[in-house]
Amino acid sequence: MAEQITREDALTREGYRHACHIMLYGDSSAKLFGKIPIKHIVLMQMRFDGLLGFPGGLVNPSKETLEAGLSRELHEEVGVAVPVGVDNHVSSCLSPSSPRLSTHFYIKKMTESELKEIERAAVAAATDHGLEVLGMIRVPLYFLKNGGGLPYFLSHSFISNSRAQLLSALQHCRLLSQGELEKAVRQAEQMRCTNSGDPH
Repeated sequence: MAEQITREDALTREGYRHACHIMLYGDSSAKLFGKIPIKHIVLMQMRFDGLLGFPGGLVNPSKETLEAGLSRELHEEVGVAVPVGVDNHVSSCLSPSSPRLSTHFYIKKMTESELKEIERAAVAAATDHGLEVLGMIRVPLYFLKNGGGLPYFLSHSFISNSRAQLLSALQHCRLLSQGELEKAVRQAEQMRCTNSGDPH
C-alpha cells in the first residue's frame, strides 16, 4: 500500500524523483450496442511494457512545476496541449515499488468532444505513439455477463499503483457506486485466480 503524503511534503524531500499522471474523463450519452449506457469516458493507455497506466511521466521540479511537467508529458503522449493546474491534483504518495519516487495523481474533467480529439491526436500527432505509448484506451465502466466490462478490465496488469489510482478516482468522481466498485474488484480477483490456476 502506498504511503499518502501532501504535494508540498513530496516536493521538500531531498533526492526524490517525481512521477505525475492524470485521469482524463468526461460524460457520454453513447450506448454500447444501442442499449448499454456508456455514461462516462475514462482514458488510460497501453504502455510500451504491456502494462496499463495513466498518461504522464517523470517531472523535474527543479526545472518546471509538477503541473507544467505533466502538461509537457501529455503533449508528448496524446499530441495536444492539455492544461493542468494545482486544482486538478488529487493525491501524492511514496511509490511502493520504486525507492525514492513520489507519485502525483491528477484528475481533469473534459467534454466528450475534447476527449475524442485527444484520442484522434494520440494516433495522428503524438511523438510517443507506437513507442512509449502503444495506444489510448477507454475503461469500460459497465458490467456484462460473465464478468465482461469493468471486472475483466481490472483483471489485466497495471503499472505500479495505477489500478488503485483508477479505483480511487472512480469513487472520488462518483462515476460508480461503492457497491459497483466492490463487485468489480471481487469479480476481477476471481478471474485472476481462475486464470493463474490458483484455487483460492
